[in-house]
Amino acid sequence: MNSEVQVKHMDVENKLLSKSNTSALEVDLFLEAIYRQYGYDFRHYARPSLLRRINNCLLREKKSHISELIPCLIHDVYFFDRFLQDMSITVTSMFRDPHIFNLVNEVVIPKLSTYPTINIWHAGCATGEEVYSTAILMHEAGLLERTRIYATDYNNQSLAIAEQGAYPLDKAQQYSTLYNLSGGKFSLSDYYRVSQDSIVFNDTLKEKITFAHHNLMKDTVFAEMHFILCRNVLIYFDQTLQNQVLKVLSDSLIHRGYLMLGDRESIDFTAISEQFDKAHKRARIFRKKLFVDD
Repeated sequence: MNSEVQVKHMDVENKLLSKSNTSALEVDLFLEAIYRQYGYDFRHYARPSLLRRINNCLLREKKSHISELIPCLIHDVYFFDRFLQDMSITVTSMFRDPHIFNLVNEVVIPKLSTYPTINIWHAGCATGEEVYSTAILMHEAGLLERTRIYATDYNNQSLAIAEQGAYPLDKAQQYSTLYNLSGGKFSLSDYYRVSQDSIVFNDTLKEKITFAHHNLMKDTVFAEMHFILCRNVLIYFDQTLQNQVLKVLSDSLIHRGYLMLGDRESIDFTAISEQFDKAHKRARIFRKKLFVDD
């Protein structure tokens, strides 16, 4: 490579590096503004996922640079709600991953049945389909009457959908199939009524569920839980935030309580790994150890 070509090549590299550094600075300033203005801390969100959502936001808001979003954040009261919708992960379904519900029936339910009252926490419940799935599971195990399910998310719009317990009618067949694969004992239609183009889950399930706003990135313990489900939430966090959230989850569990994570998540090499045993070798179900000195 001759010297002239080499200089041009270096100039291109320097421009790309400068652009990359500028974008990183813009992201940092944007996240700091969110934290200071609203108290939501996305600074330890996994960067690839974060950047995809910020780019979606740029397209929707018709902006060219991330720094242009900061005045919107400060002066437009509705902008942050729109951004929060971008950040919220709402990929869910009734009885998603049926084999997991079969394992809960096999591994967790027999132990939960030994308690006079049972507290379950769905952390990051999104629009609530899996919460109602759990309520049905507890009903069919004969445990719903002594169970309270707490379902939380930081997205108030998702929580509003979850509280209504109304989902598109065209999903009913898919949900029924997943229910059957999960070991359902009856018909899923026993648990809902049809209203226009929606299925609406029964009040007997709803009255056992408490929906509440809770931000895993900044809020504290939900005690005392016998079973916590936090599936496919940690994959969007970096190691620092994962450790912070896992500590909240661990501190919210009774000794010998159960924690269930998503298929791509683990507590291995985290701050709480020594506090748990693996309850099942094929599933991300962990059981908190009993400490003799407590």
